[in-house]
Amino acid sequence: MTTFTLSTFLLLALLFHSTKAAVFTIRNNCPYTVWAGAVPGGGQQLNSGQTWALDVAAGTQGARIWPRTNCNFDGSGRGNCQTGDCNGLLQCQNYGTPPNTLAEFGLNQFNNLDFFDISLVDGFNVPLAFNPTSGGCTRGISCTADINGQCPAELRAPGGCNNPCTVYKTDQYCCNSGNCGPTDLSRFFKERCPDAYSYPKDDPTSTFTCPGGTNYDVIFCP
Repeated sequence: MTTFTLSTFLLLALLFHSTKAAVFTIRNNCPYTVWAGAVPGGGQQLNSGQTWALDVAAGTQGARIWPRTNCNFDGSGRGNCQTGDCNGLLQCQNYGTPPNTLAEFGLNQFNNLDFFDISLVDGFNVPLAFNPTSGGCTRGISCTADINGQCPAELRAPGGCNNPCTVYKTDQYCCNSGNCGPTDLSRFFKERCPDAYSYPKDDPTSTFTCPGGTNYDVIFCP
């Protein structure tokens, strides 16, 4: 029979605590249906006013939640979306197709901090807010400008507004070499949504942190 010492019990308790999931409450405040996509998490149809509570494991990296619009799915969960489509699946297994507004995050990273951001590097389709709701963390972020209505002609796409990287795929806009700066087209996004990533190297003004274990709201059309 295994004998549990106090130190073993404390270690198990610590491991249990460290793997506690964060809860992301995804709310659709838009006057139209939005199909939420999430990696990890899959996806769910959210009619106006509906919410989806998503548990995400501690230590998760490279995660994102995004809105999909004008979708049609059959009974097996196959179909397509005009924006944010993920290989024609209701339950996303990979990131969505631009343009789509992104809520990105990594949990329990450096110094046990959560890192979170709103990114327009894949363009914009639906206004979005990303707000911590626990842990004493109060600094939320949002992108609520009428980017679709004001989108430059060269970036317009059905249902959304593309980021210039998506359209031109050059190092100037995509930072493929790891060295680039803001452009007139990226400034279009930054001026309207100063908290959001407007190009891939937009870290200093666009990455936010909360203590690990914080819960969050992701709101479409806040």
